[in-house]
Amino acid sequence: MTRLHWVWILSVACLFLGGCDKNRHKKPDPTKGAVTGIVLCSDTGKPARFATVILSAAPKKDEKLEQGDPLPATESTVTDLDGRFRLEAVEPGHYYGFATLEGYLDPELGLDLTRLNALTTDRDRNQDAIEQWKGHLMEVTVSVHRVSEVSLQLERAAEIGGTVTFDDGSPAIGMHFQLLRKGQKGGWTDVGLPLFDSWSIHTVSDGHGRYNLTNLPAGEYSVCALMPTESQDSAPRICLSNTFRRKDAGTVKVQAGDVLTGENIVIPLSGMHTVAGTVSALGDGHTLGHATLRLLYADDREKAREASPLEDGSFSFEYVPEGNYILAVSGAQDAEPKGSEPAAGDAAAIPANASAPRRYADKELPVIVMGDVTDLQVGLSPVAAEKPQNQ
Repeated sequence: MTRLHWVWILSVACLFLGGCDKNRHKKPDPTKGAVTGIVLCSDTGKPARFATVILSAAPKKDEKLEQGDPLPATESTVTDLDGRFRLEAVEPGHYYGFATLEGYLDPELGLDLTRLNALTTDRDRNQDAIEQWKGHLMEVTVSVHRVSEVSLQLERAAEIGGTVTFDDGSPAIGMHFQLLRKGQKGGWTDVGLPLFDSWSIHTVSDGHGRYNLTNLPAGEYSVCALMPTESQDSAPRICLSNTFRRKDAGTVKVQAGDVLTGENIVIPLSGMHTVAGTVSALGDGHTLGHATLRLLYADDREKAREASPLEDGSFSFEYVPEGNYILAVSGAQDAEPKGSEPAAGDAAAIPANASAPRRYADKELPVIVMGDVTDLQVGLSPVAAEKPQNQ
């Protein structure tokens, strides 16, 4: 994922999560404005106490996200016992306001990321994210030395819960989760925004193996338990109906305010194996620590797992169920030339006179897993260097 794409993800996070430039309890400023209001719960009509109120600068029509640009200005605060709030010293301009509270709709879990990723520019993605959630946003215009009034409403969300256990009956503690929602065109999309910890859903199973996925909009969902690893892509998963395949997983439908329980998942303790080996360059055989490895199911190329090799070229996929797979290796290259450690977005990360790292051709090889496969040797051929256009 490129840095610019991360800028977009962070922009959406700032817009919907209030995760950037939080400033609370600022003093009044006559050169700026203020926003005050109340947040109510739609299902009870009562004040939303201790809800987070988020005010995020609306993107301008001609605005384009460029590498290194600052993220959208965001203000946030928390409501009091009467559901009221006040934000001081807000820069004049146009904003979107909304609130979040546990048990109510959360835009982080309501966006269709597949739809967003199909768009070509970050501006289009930002605009589409706003369009998807527009019915839950309140537009606010802030003027100099004025107090803008706004009333916000929270809508009760759905919940999906159950237990995750091993097949010997013991609880599966500390499992992460992947949640998929069926889109308008029948496809499935991941729910949640993967930020710095690489997990889209931040729920984990408790000490009794129980889990509860909250703040969900109405829809049809599939739930997968992910064994604790470094990231969501590398994690072994077992989905509803106790299957490793997402296409075979059971699904559940929820309406606004529904609370589903008993959506249980059982993890087998046997029949899973290790697939490991080394990625190296053909010719001199030096190892390659920069590549993307994907373990795909052979019948339909569904991704089972994704990882990167270690610096010594070694890789390992643990807890792989028996079956036929394809190991796909792409984006392999030698290590980047060493230079001074750059600041974020610094183009001078590598010395100007350093040669570009050599790249290697993508490769796929079949893998049959009936037991542990620990000696895979993946040899890659270098890609011929492109000649300059003036030669």
